[in-house]
Amino acid sequence: MPPTPPTNHHADVTPGTATLHRSRTVRVLLWIAGSVSLALGLIGVVLPGLPTTPFILLAAACYAKASPKLHAWLLNHRWFGPMLRDWERDHSLTQRTKTIAVLSMLVMVGFSIWSFRGRLLVQLVLLLTGAIGAFVVLRIPTRRL
Repeated sequence: MPPTPPTNHHADVTPGTATLHRSRTVRVLLWIAGSVSLALGLIGVVLPGLPTTPFILLAAACYAKASPKLHAWLLNHRWFGPMLRDWERDHSLTQRTKTIAVLSMLVMVGFSIWSFRGRLLVQLVLLLTGAIGAFVVLRIPTRRL
């Protein structure tokens, strides 16, 4: 029987092509970890210092072993799909993606630090978490177009 065609013409992976983990318990744990990572990635869109990209990549990796349907959904997602398909193909990000990620973190962290003026400890925590987020994104290999 031939494989099912992808539901989106951009997808390189169809449901059922990822190798599921043999253990049901491990699959459930991977599903939970993927769901938490996806939630953190979505929160990271608006929360300063919390990087979106690594969490979305982690969610896709977890779903690849736990849930082919969720993995395919992420790969076909309007916003995350192109980045994930590129990642699965090249294991890198474009300079544009990295620049947008770091600049948006810089803007949000800067605004947050300004919002918490007079609270030095909170400002330092924001600065530290923003720096960690930028470090994580910048450590991902850069792909040339």
